[in-house]
Amino acid sequence: MSLVKLWFLPVILVLSLFMLSCKKKKDESPQDSVAVSSENFIQYVNPFVGTKDMGHTYPGASTPFGMVQLSPATNFEPHSTNGKYNPKAYQYCSGYQYTDSTIFGFCHTHFSGTGHSDLGDFLVMPTIGELQLEPGNARESGSGYHSTFSHDDEYAEPGYYRVKLNDNNILAELTASDRVGFHQYTFPQSEESRIILDLIWNIYHYEDKNVWTFVRVENDSLVTGYRQTSGWARTRKVFFAMQFSKPFDSYGHKKYDDVKYNGFYRQFNEEQNFPEMAGRNIRAYFNFETGENEKIKVKFALSSVSTAGAVNNLNTEIAHWNFEQTKQETQKKWNAELSKINVETQTPEQKETFYTALYHTMLSPIVYEDVDGKYRGLDQNIYESDGFTNYTIFSLWDTYRALHPLFNIIQPERSNDMVKSMLAHYDQSVHGMLPIWSHYANENWCMVGYHSVSVLADAVAKGVTDADLSKLIDAATSTASVKYFGGLDSYMKLGYVSENVSSYSVSQTLEYAYDDWCIAQLAKKAGNEEVYSNYMGRSKSYLNVFDPESNYMRPKMSDGTWRKMFDPFDTHGQGFIEGNALNYGLYVPHEIDDMIELMGGKDKFPQHLDMIFTKEIEDKYIEKNEDITRDGIIGNYVHGNEPGHHIPYLYNWTNQPWKTQSRVRMILDSMYSNAENGLCGNDDAGQMSAWYVFSALGFYPVLPGSEEYAIGSPLVSNATINLGNGKRFTIKTVNQGKENVYIQKIELNGNELIANTLQHSDITEGGTITFFMGNEPNTGLVQRP
Repeated sequence: MSLVKLWFLPVILVLSLFMLSCKKKKDESPQDSVAVSSENFIQYVNPFVGTKDMGHTYPGASTPFGMVQLSPATNFEPHSTNGKYNPKAYQYCSGYQYTDSTIFGFCHTHFSGTGHSDLGDFLVMPTIGELQLEPGNARESGSGYHSTFSHDDEYAEPGYYRVKLNDNNILAELTASDRVGFHQYTFPQSEESRIILDLIWNIYHYEDKNVWTFVRVENDSLVTGYRQTSGWARTRKVFFAMQFSKPFDSYGHKKYDDVKYNGFYRQFNEEQNFPEMAGRNIRAYFNFETGENEKIKVKFALSSVSTAGAVNNLNTEIAHWNFEQTKQETQKKWNAELSKINVETQTPEQKETFYTALYHTMLSPIVYEDVDGKYRGLDQNIYESDGFTNYTIFSLWDTYRALHPLFNIIQPERSNDMVKSMLAHYDQSVHGMLPIWSHYANENWCMVGYHSVSVLADAVAKGVTDADLSKLIDAATSTASVKYFGGLDSYMKLGYVSENVSSYSVSQTLEYAYDDWCIAQLAKKAGNEEVYSNYMGRSKSYLNVFDPESNYMRPKMSDGTWRKMFDPFDTHGQGFIEGNALNYGLYVPHEIDDMIELMGGKDKFPQHLDMIFTKEIEDKYIEKNEDITRDGIIGNYVHGNEPGHHIPYLYNWTNQPWKTQSRVRMILDSMYSNAENGLCGNDDAGQMSAWYVFSALGFYPVLPGSEEYAIGSPLVSNATINLGNGKRFTIKTVNQGKENVYIQKIELNGNELIANTLQHSDITEGGTITFFMGNEPNTGLVQRP
């Protein structure tokens, strides 16, 4: 008989009836109605790609852009101990490393591919036997509740994950809806079966990260609560509702706090069968008796708003206990999204690499609102979205380059929602700023630039947003005028960020110059000559950090002199963030012709690019940068990090454009694969994968904010982009092959294309582009118009 007092049931019945009477789930967005192809695209995705070494991806279950990312944690490495950074934590940005053989449990929130981290909320772990509430040491069997596992007993596909927990002979299966994680655990016969809820666990944990935790045992199968943490997001609240398919027999918790004052709660034995739990650091457990192969299921809903919101999300999205039904519904969503690009490749491995990359582009940003449209805003107040779906996780220094431009082709409705989510962030910002790097109703200020403006400008240029143009301009110019942000005061006064002000001065100047060009394009579209003139002037600020003597972009002091100690090969301490002058110094996407002229012209510049790809960088130049490793380096070219992603395409602006074709194909073949280590660096919220998707199709957005794509060299044999408006854009190749990387001729809708560029309208209007390939460069083929 359950020891849980059931006097809560009338209260919960009233709550449930109230929630059912609340506003129903908003209409599904247009992309959710895409017809599912009869082809099973899920079979081509390997969620383990990037889980080994530097990729920082996770293999668990989620929906496309879903709020829940239900995935295993294979080890625990705190971010810091006694105030000192622990470098091993970097390996666990996603909570999972393929080389591990232990599982500590299954968490509900994860970043995909980032180089810094947070999240890892609400770890759930099934166990049997004597109660152990400590996670234990991965190197010591039996030291805690963790279990060993084997990859032979592990399986993942989009929307589903399965693993055998060897120590307790428990089969764990995971799936998810947009806002609800669905667990299914098959237990052995035991009188001591239990499910642990670890509310201390975090990714990038440190002492005092947990600000407060509150839990209510509502009845013998429903638990609700919230946790507030202060990490990368310094004020982050996540609410939950946890429902079991079987009543638990008893329950309890342990509080790991130094309690100074407990008031009159001291009269209770709070640790056992007491329906309230509150403190900074809590682990709870729920006990069952199980028969042989008995399944206990857990539905775990999230909300940024309230426990009532979490309960409503749970009841709305998964109102049943049919695990297989939820799995099939989620995989139907994935198949619909993956079918938006139908490719034929030369090898099965290439097809798996392509669709896994496409899959990774749709793990973030994530939906960040309840089914009734309510969400927590940047000011920590509760809002209701009006005319858009609210999104979060904007890793913009990474994703503005290719991920958001990809959305403007295959996810235009979501792209529009993301633009409006950024505007909502701006409205709620006390700084009057668009997102820099934001997640979970927090601005974390990571990296440089204000690249929301690039996303806005690209959406306007591609015609995918109906947001008010004047408001976009107001938000962009306000963001670009906050003097205390990232050396902007120096930038606006001097025309560059001074090295006296910031150690990332050159990167900031280059990124700001490009962002200002984006603002100018918004103003041009609106016919606002004053703003256009101002920001076009600012967009030329890169000229102020170009040193003609060294022929490199270089840190400049506030008095106008060049910093004396300068090494263009070093990726640390040379005025660049996560890069050097060789790579990052070529970032002038809005005035590439002028940059090339500065650096010697169209005949000399290819020699500089060749040197970047062929001269091997010395270890001393990368040893202080954990985001740059040998895995992602070709010569001095760093593909494992974002600042150089446009570099292979720069040959197109020179008199040797065919070198773009060979370099792109080399990178596609050598830096990506369908194996666990198939990403050469952090996937960075999908940017690394978006580069692959674009480049494999044969073109790339070197200049987001314009309608232009640079031609590369397609890896696919054929491809069709299903545009969702009844139109299709087809990519065909003739004489495609491993050695045939050079384009001999291009035809667009049967007419020869006399340029190495493609326009966005060429794609969205539908049609066919045909690449005629060969194994020798056609040196007379294409020049830029």
